[in-house]
Amino acid sequence: MGLIDSIKNAFDGDDSNDSSLVNKAKDVVNAQEDKIDAGVEKAGDFIDEKTGGKFEAQVDQGQSFIQDKTGNL
Repeated sequence: MGLIDSIKNAFDGDDSNDSSLVNKAKDVVNAQEDKIDAGVEKAGDFIDEKTGGKFEAQVDQGQSFIQDKTGNL
């Protein structure tokens, strides 16, 4: 199984096929949820600033997607 497959499996809701590395990554994400969410927000603001808000809807959608995943792994 390749890296991409491992990442996909991490988000499929079925923990039975996750490797120990994926489980460790999930633990880190869950423990740092607030910092990750803040970083995602800051990155989105940076992108909006650099693009003049041209892609604000898409950036907001991406931010929401990522922030919905943190803490739920």
